[in-house]
Amino acid sequence: MTTSWGDFEGEAPALAATVRERFGMYRHHVLATLRADGAPRVTGLEAGFGHGELWLGMMPNSRKARDLLRDPRFALHANPGEGAEMEHGDARVSGRAVEVTDPAKLADYAGEQPEGEVPEVFHLFRVDLTEVVRTYLDVPDMCMEVWRPGVPVRTIRRGNDDAPPREEEA
Repeated sequence: MTTSWGDFEGEAPALAATVRERFGMYRHHVLATLRADGAPRVTGLEAGFGHGELWLGMMPNSRKARDLLRDPRFALHANPGEGAEMEHGDARVSGRAVEVTDPAKLADYAGEQPEGEVPEVFHLFRVDLTEVVRTYLDVPDMCMEVWRPGVPVRTIRRGNDDAPPREEEA
């Protein structure tokens, strides 16, 4: 079963809007992939939304592209921005990157990017979501909204005390 960004929007529209807005605040984000030896690789990446999908575009034969071609699992963390205030919270999506090779889809993607932004040859991946997490402060608690395909959004609240985390469905 694959889960597109559009599927996520249908299941959890409020969380999807908040996470998309958070990714829209900055152009560059942090992608985590797995190297051939299983060690993590963390690199910068531009991600984009369109046609109900979250897209990952990258230079041909880049290490991150080769990582995803070998093992499609990834995590994409929204750029935290300047300072440590985290006023807008934090967002992360995880899943599998599915390579797009259809020339028409590649041309559509390239045509929607600003002129000169996309090289003639590039790797394009469509995101198959397995988890979306938004972390934010609701003083005195740190809160995490967690979504997984087919499961209602749940909120986990952790206080500054020794009490165990509290979980609630949204």
